[in-house]
Amino acid sequence: MENLFYLIPIALILYFGLFVVNQQTTAIVERFGKFTSIRQSGLQFKIPLVDKISGRVSLKIQQLDVIVETKTKDDVFVQLKISVQFQILREKVYDAFYKLQNPHDQITAYIFDTVRAEVPKMKLDDVFEKKDDIAQAIQRELKESMLAYGYDIVKALVTDIDPDAQVKEAMNRINAAEREKLAAQFEGDAQRILIVERAKAEAESKRLQGMGIADQRREIARGLEESVDVLNKAGINSQEASALIVITQHYDTLQSIGSDTNSNLILLPNNPNAASSMLNDMVTSLVAANKINEPPALKRNKE
Repeated sequence: MENLFYLIPIALILYFGLFVVNQQTTAIVERFGKFTSIRQSGLQFKIPLVDKISGRVSLKIQQLDVIVETKTKDDVFVQLKISVQFQILREKVYDAFYKLQNPHDQITAYIFDTVRAEVPKMKLDDVFEKKDDIAQAIQRELKESMLAYGYDIVKALVTDIDPDAQVKEAMNRINAAEREKLAAQFEGDAQRILIVERAKAEAESKRLQGMGIADQRREIARGLEESVDVLNKAGINSQEASALIVITQHYDTLQSIGSDTNSNLILLPNNPNAASSMLNDMVTSLVAANKINEPPALKRNKE
């Protein structure tokens, strides 16, 4: 019985004195209303009826979203949604618990003050382009101000920019017009590129065609030159050789035209003297042909 008499008070002291502090949390212990200690995570002990847990402080990162309405330099009302991430420094839990009653209201006030100081300096387009600068200004201002209360500002972000409804509608119309203009420009560029490429292809085709014609003419000239050389070796002068080649080509052409059943082409002299000239060429050609057919001995006797 005596042992049980001693065990009951001990059990009551342990029951009311032991407490647990969770991870990333601290407990503020006061004795008769006066700060005593800050207890870290784990199993802790306080004197029953003497010590009291005045509060628990979370060391986790917290987030606060604030919507601020203000006016830009070009007189456009705009709403900015600001997200601020903050946490209490472990070494400054005392300051965070005792110095600041409502940290959310304090942070919100600094956000409003900073945004309404920065945004009125900018036009609406600059607000969209420089939202990171606005966020950095908010973070810098909060960091300097809240450090005295034991708070560290981890990050500040401008997550949304919402202009006035009429301005937003006008911006949508402008964006639609810009997109149509850009599409028309791209279409025009594509047409120009197509025309240029088509012209390049046509020019290349004509160049290749010209090269083919030039090669053909060179081969024809080379063949004529070789024919004249052969006739010259046979004792025919250049004039007679030329006449013979012309007449030969003339009759070859007539033969090719005559072989085509669908041809209705008729060749006529283009001047009154053409028939006489053709007759002379034919006589000259016949003389040259006879020279070719003469035996070599007879040619030497004539010479």
